[in-house]
Amino acid sequence: QVQLVESGGGLVQAGGSLRLSCAASGRTFSSHRMGWFRQAPGKEREFVAAISWNGGITYYTDSVKGRFIISRDNAKNMVYLQMNSLKPEDTAVYYCAAKNTVTMITATKPDNYNYWGQGTQVTVSS
Repeated sequence: QVQLVESGGGLVQAGGSLRLSCAASGRTFSSHRMGWFRQAPGKEREFVAAISWNGGITYYTDSVKGRFIISRDNAKNMVYLQMNSLKPEDTAVYYCAAKNTVTMITATKPDNYNYWGQGTQVTVSS
């Protein structure tokens, strides 16, 4: 069992930066693939970024490539999402997700994660 708690969201001007954190409980965190998803009002939850169990592989959706960086610290049971050059279209609730798997094949699909945090709001003003 893994419990996830996100933090770090807030209100920022366009062009600014935020760092989201996801604290995970559970002794098997280091064996979990981790992902960040986001959901804007009236839209479906969409993939943002994912990182493999050892941090060796990362995936990003095209709209955040070059701006966002996902990382993890298995010693601290933490996953991070550094968000730079933020745009108003990045406004959403951001969710951390986990799946006990080494495969990255299904990393972009929310149905392929079985643990979710409660979400943290990110609002980017123009």
